[in-house]
Amino acid sequence: MDLPLSWPPAPMLAKAAKQVPAADAIEGGYAYEPKWDGFRALIARDGAQVRIASRSGKDLTRYFPELADTLGEHLPDRCVLDGEVVVRTGEPGAQRLDWEALSARVHPAASRIALLAEQTPAEFIAFDVLALGEQDLTGAPFRTRRARLSQALAGSAAPVHLTRLTDDAEVARHWFATFEGAGLDGVVAKAWESTYQGGKRTMVKVKHARTAEAVVLGYRVHKSGRGVGSLLLGMYSGAGDLVNVGGIAAFTDRRRVELVEELRPWVITDDDGAPVLGETDRSRFSSGKDISFVRLRPERVVEVAFDQLEGNRFRHAVRFLRWRPDREPESATLEQVERAVAYDLDEVLAS
Repeated sequence: MDLPLSWPPAPMLAKAAKQVPAADAIEGGYAYEPKWDGFRALIARDGAQVRIASRSGKDLTRYFPELADTLGEHLPDRCVLDGEVVVRTGEPGAQRLDWEALSARVHPAASRIALLAEQTPAEFIAFDVLALGEQDLTGAPFRTRRARLSQALAGSAAPVHLTRLTDDAEVARHWFATFEGAGLDGVVAKAWESTYQGGKRTMVKVKHARTAEAVVLGYRVHKSGRGVGSLLLGMYSGAGDLVNVGGIAAFTDRRRVELVEELRPWVITDDDGAPVLGETDRSRFSSGKDISFVRLRPERVVEVAFDQLEGNRFRHAVRFLRWRPDREPESATLEQVERAVAYDLDEVLAS
């Protein structure tokens, strides 16, 4: 593809916050968009060629053939857009984003992909533009990029949509409260004057729950001897080390048994085909307990809900939300986690 920037580019990222920031909290002000619950995607068109890439650069084009086939009708002849691939389900008047239906679209069988393309067609929500024609727009402020994007998509129709935008924080808070019912999961704030900084967390995201993504390192067998007792989780440090951060333990008996088969392809085995076991560090709470676990290749990413991360460990067991097949393990970093601002205990206790 003949584009004014390298393909695929690294997308600009967001850092979590507890609440929608004030419009004047940054020089030049903030703009706000709904936070879509789909696969982050970079889309490029160069004439008849269309490519869809994931946040990590993985080629997703084959998984969404119906989208790739129709994008040429709605996009400029040469462009690179940033946005979200989504799938909706439900009856007219009561439709919402469907994460499970979207996840199912990533399938190895071509026949299955073709069937799902008909049953659960994907759509693209555009929220930024990196290039138009011969111009690389990553050095332009968001205010300019948004205006160019609006012009480029003027008159476009489904399956391509231009995301909503406001510079009113109160409107954004209203979106946060009401759009959840349609399957959206929060609000994103972007600095009007910010350039497109690929790979950097320069945006702000406010989600309905404190969540994070982690890599599954292994599992402990349930005390009954049947099924998965808990999943062991890791995140990457700034130095690139995979750090044990805690685990997920709340599963039904049926789900515990299902997980054994579901995770079997990732089990590390020895030369005889037996699972390789590891051991977690002992503590005064684990004295005398079996601390062994079945090791897994660190390739599956899971999204979890949690209360707080203290140091490099979750304070309590976390709650399983969903698998993230659209994420690479290396994207599950300690940096992504929202942490409480340090505060002196004496100030808390002071009368």
